[in-house]
Amino acid sequence: MAEWKYCTIGDLCDTISDTYKRNDNEVILINTSDVLDGEVLNHTPVANVNLKGQFKKTFKRDDILYSEIRPANKRFAFIDFDNTSKYIASTKLMVLRPRENVVLPRFLYAILKSKAVIDELQHLAETRSGTFPQITFSSELSPMEIMLPDLTTQKQIVSILSAIEGKIRLNTAINDNLEQQAQAIFKAWFVDFLPFGGVMPDDWRMGKLKEILSLKKNSIKAGTDIELPYLPIEKIPMNTFAVKEFCPNSEAKSSLITFNENDIIIGAMRVYFHRVIIAPCSGITRTTCFVLVPYDKNYLAYSLLLCNQNKSIDFAQRTSKGSTMPYAIWEGGLGDMDIIIPNYETITKFNNIIVPMLEKIKYSYFENQRLSALRDTLLPKLINGEIDVSAVKI
Repeated sequence: MAEWKYCTIGDLCDTISDTYKRNDNEVILINTSDVLDGEVLNHTPVANVNLKGQFKKTFKRDDILYSEIRPANKRFAFIDFDNTSKYIASTKLMVLRPRENVVLPRFLYAILKSKAVIDELQHLAETRSGTFPQITFSSELSPMEIMLPDLTTQKQIVSILSAIEGKIRLNTAINDNLEQQAQAIFKAWFVDFLPFGGVMPDDWRMGKLKEILSLKKNSIKAGTDIELPYLPIEKIPMNTFAVKEFCPNSEAKSSLITFNENDIIIGAMRVYFHRVIIAPCSGITRTTCFVLVPYDKNYLAYSLLLCNQNKSIDFAQRTSKGSTMPYAIWEGGLGDMDIIIPNYETITKFNNIIVPMLEKIKYSYFENQRLSALRDTLLPKLINGEIDVSAVKI
């Protein structure tokens, strides 16, 4: 029978403030925006010159990076890779190091990302005075009490959770592969013209993006159509078609517009963040986004891949309005971008090849939601001993 005991988070880990002291020519800077829901998003080296003073902390494999700001935003990551010597974390990220032979790193990470802990930390953050909701290790995180099982049970729980998260990661990898295939086919057909002898066919023509796409502005008041999920611009992922999560309808407050399944959504505010997705279902977003619909459904795949091109995002950025908070515009902006308009036969063939890929990408959202819901349901019961781990089969 598993042995469980009460302890605090502070009993399980230390907060590390080791300062970067090397002189590498290049380093990788990790800010709060560079970690999200378990992953480090940035692995791009930059020159080790004139670095901002906030970048000081080093970390290593099996450490946990955890943002002090707005815990509900899930700005945390588990370090599952080696060769971390050139990484420097912001002082706004706690570096948590699990204590050996007390807690498994993955088990501690499971606790820290559980809904109960995040909700409690967010509540505590909001009760502190300050410019924005913030926590510290000593005041909020360290004193939190939990139930801790023996190491054998921890290993069993980690194995169960890892099996679920492995399936989620596999779906994500499949999506990435499908997107790369779609991008490669688009480039071969409409940039390099490989199926057409390397030159643009005579019956293709030049036109404007707004000739094949319509900007949709279906306004909606907050509190109506409450069954529709809410997709604010910050939840639209960067550089991928695949939506990962929505927000509750209750969070939709103002400047709202609706979208339908298969609509193309582009983050228009700070368009350079490259937020371009295909909607997996109907929902609500804000006017900080473009909701685009092809005039002909056979133009869907071509339109989506075209909007996702770097040169399209660059054009939208160049024609944006506003300096502090630039917004892309449609009329006189992205809608007036010069494009190639292939003949209808080619567009239809391309659509027939790419749409099944897009359908798989869309379906993975619902599959990952089911897996995430299963994980989130099991997690508190597993870490509180409510479920016998030996009885769980994944």
